[in-house]
Amino acid sequence: MDRGLRLVLLVVLALVAFAANSVLARLALGGHAMGPGAYTGVRLVAGAAMLVVLVVSRGQDLGLRQAVTSRTRWFSAAALLLYALAFSAAYLALGAGTGALILFATVQFTILGWALFKGDRPGAIALLGLAVALAGFVYLVLPGLKAPDPLGAALMVVAGLSWAVYTLLGRGSKAPLVDTMQNFVLALPPALLCTLALVTEPWSWIGIGWAVASGALASGVGYAIWYAALPQLSRAQSGIVQLAVPAIAALAGIALLGEEPTLRLGISTALILGGVAVAIAVRPKR
Repeated sequence: MDRGLRLVLLVVLALVAFAANSVLARLALGGHAMGPGAYTGVRLVAGAAMLVVLVVSRGQDLGLRQAVTSRTRWFSAAALLLYALAFSAAYLALGAGTGALILFATVQFTILGWALFKGDRPGAIALLGLAVALAGFVYLVLPGLKAPDPLGAALMVVAGLSWAVYTLLGRGSKAPLVDTMQNFVLALPPALLCTLALVTEPWSWIGIGWAVASGALASGVGYAIWYAALPQLSRAQSGIVQLAVPAIAALAGIALLGEEPTLRLGISTALILGGVAVAIAVRPKR
């Protein structure tokens, strides 16, 4: 297969996998097929199992002894766990597209804000893009008839902040797949505790199936595909292409979940994705 075509295929598959996490969560949680605690636990356990299989199949060392003594690994595992818990709880009230938009907007705002704190100095065009994106985000969450549930939106912001921290901690990783596997494995003890919520929360076999699919396929395999594509993308490209995830999730929510498309969501999506794309694409000064 041509190298360029292979890269496009990898990117598309990874973005679909990322969007699938939102759709699967909404299927399980919005339909009350599973509670958020148990969903989080099963998802992380399935993701850890799949990542271990992927690492072993490549003949790589799991490196768990070194991981246990690494402060970065423990911080990353904590950020992963908080992201997964807040993500699941948020989808009790949010639609797939709205949740994905809030999540990825928060991630991008946080990473761009960290870059500013570390000394990046965006030009006028990049600042304009950020202002437009921020205006779109504010418009999305402002109270009104079609505004998303405020508690759900706040929880998804927490999920986005946690995922941004997780991403920043992983920058410069020499073996991202192994590191991701270690993060999932270190998050296993609290994840297994979360599965005890099966005793008190509503659950069904189909809900467990959605959680396993999210953890093993959309997360485990999805991350592996993304890491295969990432070395061939620039920082700007990797940031911009991820902005397609909320749009994919929104379309899937409409087609598969019967969610209602709203003008507010459409305008907010255009403002946030367009503004962030401009801010990422313009190289900052230091």
